[in-house]
Amino acid sequence: MSVPEQLLRIGDLAERTGVTPRTVRYYEELGLLPRSVREHGKHRTYDADDVERLRELTRLRDLLGLSLEELKQMVEAQVAREELRQRFAEADSREERLRIVEAALPHVETQLELVRRRMEELRELEHELEERRRLIHRRRRELRQ
Repeated sequence: MSVPEQLLRIGDLAERTGVTPRTVRYYEELGLLPRSVREHGKHRTYDADDVERLRELTRLRDLLGLSLEELKQMVEAQVAREELRQRFAEADSREERLRIVEAALPHVETQLELVRRRMEELRELEHELEERRRLIHRRRRELRQ
């Protein structure tokens, strides 16, 4: 006998993932999170998959500093890749698997471009900070003379 999955209300989901209920609703509106299950007159409910997805969204947002539009692009690419992975597992021929693998490449490229853009911005910030540090060291030397 399997254990029934625990369903969470929006406040519980928000608390477990470190966001506000308003953020959860907004992410649903943007399509970043699937709309919650909601019977007429009852609270929205969420499952363990929703918890994991929201944690991943906030991790990507915070780690990469993505805008909501960029976050949406990242998620859409991930969803497309997941669908292609499932099709790949069910494919019978090498030709079909090759088409699926080729279809996955643009989605990975989209994700890589988003990550690379952030990395470049971080490199620029690092360069600026190194330059400021050099300036401070130079001024300190001048002041000690």
